[in-house]
Amino acid sequence: QVQLVESGGGLVQAGGSLRLSCAASGSIFSINAMGWYRQAPGKQRELVAAITRGGIRNYAESVKGRFTISRDNAKNTVYLQMNSLKPEDTAVYYCNAAVKSVGAMLWYDYWGPGTQVTVSS
Repeated sequence: QVQLVESGGGLVQAGGSLRLSCAASGSIFSINAMGWYRQAPGKQRELVAAITRGGIRNYAESVKGRFTISRDNAKNTVYLQMNSLKPEDTAVYYCNAAVKSVGAMLWYDYWGPGTQVTVSS
């Protein structure tokens, strides 16, 4: 009923920039928090950044000052601007959203399929 689709990943050299986008679609009544997570090979999935519907942001220490999360509530879309990328940022990046579907009583977490970000040294 609800789908999240990421875009914008790719290969970039260290010091470069990428902008990820994630659009939510389907039978959506409301979206609360949206966020980006990442998972590198052999590591656990970790929170990169999150943003509430009202615009309160939270970042992992490792990306503060380099990454910026934003959202467009009218488009049900969240963005992640990634600057000064480092090889250790290499991972699959996943979009997450807390969604209440039309007619539903509860909020559910939805995930996108992920997009690969590779930073070469």
